[in-house]
Amino acid sequence: MKRDVWEQRYRRGVYGPREYPSPLLLENIDWLPDGSALDLATGHGRNALFLAEQGYDVQAIDVAPSALAVAKRRADDRDVSVEWITADIDAFNLPTDRYDVITLSYYYNFNKLPDIKEALAPGGVLLHEHHLQSADPVDRGPSGDRYRMRSNDLLRSCSDLTVLRYEETTREVNGSSGAI
Repeated sequence: MKRDVWEQRYRRGVYGPREYPSPLLLENIDWLPDGSALDLATGHGRNALFLAEQGYDVQAIDVAPSALAVAKRRADDRDVSVEWITADIDAFNLPTDRYDVITLSYYYNFNKLPDIKEALAPGGVLLHEHHLQSADPVDRGPSGDRYRMRSNDLLRSCSDLTVLRYEETTREVNGSSGAI
């Protein structure tokens, strides 16, 4: 079911490829550890491509084959190498102690978060951003609160990690606002 929903969204063009990485990744790239990276729910691969261009050994996972087909073409155009994996993250067995950097943008499953954290190598960094419930008016992200995190949900779920940065904000991107 989940695969079909996302596949149809990508095929219909609901999500177009973005040419820029996540602002969170871009703002923090200078201090991230070198090595291997995993981009979960990669979509068209904006973060995976950026990490590969920075010299990371990158694996990227998404459930939608058509999104990954676009990501592969974009990687070829940029002459970078990424291992693209078509899989449902919820069912995918992540290796332990493997990745120096894990990026996770707008994927929401707190039950999978322990496995994601275990996939971090010692000293590894998790960059996680998601839509947030907000009293401020926003026009990006889910229309209701069901797929938005509550304030401090992510912070509490990562209390076993050393939190280097945590922020809840409303951000303008391409003329639309979103609470993240």
